Amino acid sequence: MDHTLITHHGGADGVTGSCHRLQIAPDRALLVDCGLFQGEDAIEDDHLEQHHVDFPVDDLLALIVTHVHIDHIGRLPYLLAAGYQGPILCSVPSARLLPLVIEDALKIGFTRDERMIQRFLAEVEQRLVPLDYREWHTLVDDDRHRVRIRLQRAGHILGSAYVEVDVHDAASGAGERIVFSGDLGAPYAPLLPAPKSPYRADRLVLESTYGDRNHEGRHDRRKRLKAAIDRALKNRGTVIIPAFSIGRTQELLYELEGLIHSGKPGTGPADWPSLEVIVDSPLAARFTRVYRDLKPYWDAEAHRRLRAGRHPLNFDNLYTVDDHDEHLQTVDYLARTGRPAVVIAASGMAAGGRVVNYLKRMLGDERHCVLFVGYQAAGTPGRAIQQYGPGGGWVELDGERHTIRARVDTISGYSAHAGQADLLRFIRNMRRPPHTIHLVHGELDAQHALKAAIEAWATDAGHELTVHAADSRTVSAGPRGDRG
Repeated sequence: MDHTLITHHGGADGVTGSCHRLQIAPDRALLVDCGLFQGEDAIEDDHLEQHHVDFPVDDLLALIVTHVHIDHIGRLPYLLAAGYQGPILCSVPSARLLPLVIEDALKIGFTRDERMIQRFLAEVEQRLVPLDYREWHTLVDDDRHRVRIRLQRAGHILGSAYVEVDVHDAASGAGERIVFSGDLGAPYAPLLPAPKSPYRADRLVLESTYGDRNHEGRHDRRKRLKAAIDRALKNRGTVIIPAFSIGRTQELLYELEGLIHSGKPGTGPADWPSLEVIVDSPLAARFTRVYRDLKPYWDAEAHRRLRAGRHPLNFDNLYTVDDHDEHLQTVDYLARTGRPAVVIAASGMAAGGRVVNYLKRMLGDERHCVLFVGYQAAGTPGRAIQQYGPGGGWVELDGERHTIRARVDTISGYSAHAGQADLLRFIRNMRRPPHTIHLVHGELDAQHALKAAIEAWATDAGHELTVHAADSRTVSAGPRGDRG
């Protein structure tokens, strides 16, 4: 065999639906992620058909999950329905979190039949193979190939990983190392150690969500978070934060606990020590409990807080809303009374979930604030609010137009994705950088900007490098050469 082949079945020219296939031989392949399409990436008229698995599954040695966000694992039911019978490899924390995500996805998109859901979850849990970070795992070692994978911390959400794939051809003695970045986190994210670059890569499949911009530093974004809440609470309003149930919610709780801990009663309009922080998402509450159980995977700063007797994800001001009736009562109470509060509710792009009820009641009231802390994909209500809200525009929610009078703020620094400088650093810090990079998981403008930045670095460094964006690649194949 002279070539391995990378094909993309989602996440190539958008930011959702990540699914990448590495063909090692005609009868041997790996699949990295298998996610749902969302926003403009989804085909509204043929949404179910779009998610059907239309590639072979009987040659797959394994499915490797980089992390448990729905746009990376949401097509798992379709994959199993297509006949996939192999293992599902992921990190130890991801193995704890994945069943919760899939259970929620099944209830929303497939069935409410509890017995069917439990049967499917039992099937998934039987296939899960938790892997420790930094240790090689051999998938096959015979007279044809040796194929190994290694997971490294990606710093995106708890359990996230980038994947090193080492392929050795027994006949020729040639070898190749392919790295799939998954979603890389920004440095200094709460709770998570920053990702470290691999020693080497021959080819790199690299995300590019924020390939055209950089994030503000943690100190600046924390100041902006406090200022945004202070402004809204001075007006006796609610700060509504659409946030994904896993990752972003826990990071925000960590930061809010820090702000409340450092506050002094009566020193500002927010009166931080008595500020109510409401998590209105049963799923987010479940994830937060699992996050607490996974303290060994927290970073050093978080462990210092624990040793000081603090509880970053379980502090006194934190309230959770469980059942639907309590949720509706909370929305009504906050909309009527103007009691200062911060509400964190899913979904992160305001495309559904409980946050929509808050938005419908509060978008038309200038006392309130909608605070975006994560990427808003094109075609989602979150993107529309972010784009048209500052000009007093409108957004359609559940088929009705809602005028936006509430303040709209965005803090990009809380994105769980690396910015352009972070992505370049990931490449630059490799002792042996790749000769080929395939950009994925980004809109075309972001991919083009990152491509130009990578090529400029390569020229300055005298490093020969080919970069493929979604609209520039033809065949994602690479010659297999031994680079040591």
